Amino acid sequence: MDEAGYRPLLFSIAYGMTGSVGDAEDIVQDAFLGLTRAHQAGTVIAAPKAYLTTAVTRLGINHLGSARMRRETYVGEWLPEPVVVSDGRPGPAEHAELADSLSMAFLVLLEALSPVERAVFMLREVFGYGYPEVAASTGKSEANCRQIFARARKRIAAAGQEADSTPPPARRPEGDELARTFFEAAAGGALDALLGMLAPDVVFHGDGGGKARAIGKSVTEPRRVGQLLVGGFRRLRALGATLRPAWINGRPGAMIVDAEGRVASVVELDIADGVVRAIHSVSNPDKLGHVGPVSDIARLPER
Repeated sequence: MDEAGYRPLLFSIAYGMTGSVGDAEDIVQDAFLGLTRAHQAGTVIAAPKAYLTTAVTRLGINHLGSARMRRETYVGEWLPEPVVVSDGRPGPAEHAELADSLSMAFLVLLEALSPVERAVFMLREVFGYGYPEVAASTGKSEANCRQIFARARKRIAAAGQEADSTPPPARRPEGDELARTFFEAAAGGALDALLGMLAPDVVFHGDGGGKARAIGKSVTEPRRVGQLLVGGFRRLRALGATLRPAWINGRPGAMIVDAEGRVASVVELDIADGVVRAIHSVSNPDKLGHVGPVSDIARLPER
């Protein structure tokens, strides 16, 4: 395979490590720059895929150190930057082929792990790497990687849920249909219809980063979530905003755009067993620039 053909995999690994589209793209670029320099120096790279995977993994581990400090002072709930693929706005190949496992909920769970635990768990659990490959990518021994993986699984279970106990996500046709019906009900103020599509333990998460209107903390209970959605969509409709169906991090969702087509928010639905189990909404303008021009209808006034 041509070396550029590894970009989708490398982007997925970098994004899984950072939760940031921009940082993931920078890490992948730095890895390829290192490979180019090695070629120019006359170094023979027998396995470029392994070389690039190792570079991306270790750059991601280093990046997480500074990122964790920034997140400790983050205003409100932190969510990953959304990876958006829509019919009207196709993303780069490395975004479109993002591993379906990297949903927003999963990436938030990964925040419970140390940088090395995150790398080991993701390479093994998400990408199916064997322990020899995981060890080579992280610089740890195979025995150590087995211990790190076991510890990471326990942390993930303690932080949220055991992967084996979670219903599988909706297939694309099913997800598209339920998302369409769901957003039509929310936009039309049909609260009773919404309640019929929300799981009993549904949770709404919002990330405005202190720069856009968003809930301060997660909202639970179907009626409270439904009322939040109906009220929110009523305000957006009054501002001339509309919905564009999209797939967000391998899940059905939508972009909320203003009258000029600029992105105000991105909403991801976690659908399983025919109901919406979680909703993740990102309106922080700093996390939407890679999607397209950003609207100011949700921005908070600067202090």
